[in-house]
Amino acid sequence: MCDYSLCGIPNRLAAEGEQLVVHKFTTGSMGLASPADLPLTVSGTEPIKTFWQAFKDFFEPGRPVSLTPAVCIPPGAQLIVKDIPNDLQRQCRVTEREAVIFTQISADVNSYRDAIRFHNGCEIRLQELREGMRVEVLSLSGVTEYTPIMAGALR
Repeated sequence: MCDYSLCGIPNRLAAEGEQLVVHKFTTGSMGLASPADLPLTVSGTEPIKTFWQAFKDFFEPGRPVSLTPAVCIPPGAQLIVKDIPNDLQRQCRVTEREAVIFTQISADVNSYRDAIRFHNGCEIRLQELREGMRVEVLSLSGVTEYTPIMAGALR
């Protein structure tokens, strides 16, 4: 659902048909977020702040910068991952846009376990994905293999 490293962050369950983005949270961990919940940025680097927000942050340095909620995905959910970088394409022998199944690769406590599984069996942990990659939620129902629904969504 959501890795242990995102437990202290507000979170919610994904909705079918929702568009998400890979995001680096204040914990330093990668996860999924709704683009609508992300802070606005200038040149993709710093959140836009008003003078009073910056002033308040100066006096409250320990306060989290963003309360962007993590969007949790159940194991077995069917997704389309977009904007897959060239190195990950080569590593898993996939294209820039692929159907995947969300999975958990471990049951260990305090370990990153959330991953995606491509149709060819290659698994990549969410921590290895790149910030900004887009993800479309096709179905939250649990499946264990590549399905025709996923193939149709790639067209």
